[in-house]
Amino acid sequence: MPSFPKLHNAAWPGLVGKEPDTDNPPIDLETMLDHTAKAEVDGQKFDGIDLFLFDPHVSIDADRDALEKLAEMVGYRNLVVGSVVAPVWEPTGGGSAMDPGEGRTKFLTQIRKACHIAKELREIGIRRYGVVRIDSATPPADWADHPEAGTQAIAETFREAAKIAEDHGERLAVEGEICWAGMHSWREVLKLLEAVDRPGVVGFQADMAHTLLYLMGYNAPEDALLPRDFDWSDTATLDAAYAEMTDALRPWTIDFHVAQNDATVHGTGSHDKTGRHCLPDDPNGKLDIAKRAGAWLDGADDRGIKHICWDGCMFPNDVMAKEETWNSILKAMISVRDAHGWG
Repeated sequence: MPSFPKLHNAAWPGLVGKEPDTDNPPIDLETMLDHTAKAEVDGQKFDGIDLFLFDPHVSIDADRDALEKLAEMVGYRNLVVGSVVAPVWEPTGGGSAMDPGEGRTKFLTQIRKACHIAKELREIGIRRYGVVRIDSATPPADWADHPEAGTQAIAETFREAAKIAEDHGERLAVEGEICWAGMHSWREVLKLLEAVDRPGVVGFQADMAHTLLYLMGYNAPEDALLPRDFDWSDTATLDAAYAEMTDALRPWTIDFHVAQNDATVHGTGSHDKTGRHCLPDDPNGKLDIAKRAGAWLDGADDRGIKHICWDGCMFPNDVMAKEETWNSILKAMISVRDAHGWG
């Protein structure tokens, strides 16, 4: 049985797309930890959890005492912490990475705070691997008016962020999601990473649900590798398109999310429409999860990947309350490790 990659759940589906006083209010961190710790398939369990550094889960301004209490809460359930998400967006105290003025200053402030927390969790001993996840905190529509200048501005912000991360012994993973400028297509994120030119510090975070929409050209029709009305039974064409995308982005991939998608977009609450996350066995899911994960995980150990994480944002709360939901997710994660893991 492979011992790597370690299998993690994500805490942020308890917050992303959730709104107070609705049918799907935020789910507290302890509940997300309990769902993660209780899941079990043939004696195998989740190894850890990835965190969103955002209230009410983990304050971006958390002090050492708060982080030690967090570590106790996680460790008590025989889990560890992996990657953490920096809240770089304007409503959470951050700002646009494309804005060379105040936006950049606020963005970098959040990066500094997130890297500090990540380092503190390492020192406490609850975090042994993982990255700090970021995005551009800018809608693609703002970028589209001046694409070349926009990409260069984001790249300059990311280079400054890389210096901060390096000072803290951290790496930054740029999230590939169609709702973020400069990351809304596979070709554009490749251009951005090459412009940043910090391959040892700034890399790519591939999510299987989001990157599937790269193939369809959502928010970037010129970069589509498959037509919008694609016949998903045509596996040969899908294989070729998937290989073209992953061959380009895999060398940059330092963080990986296992997910399912039905090739549609979805958004709830205040979250922009992005790839719809589905349960692993959703009959409309277009991904053979274990097979497609292999295209991203080839050489993962050499790129410093020690764990993989499930991402299932914007599931209804009643679905997330079911024990079978998390067991089915864990089963899919185990299938990925069995197929592509290492010792």
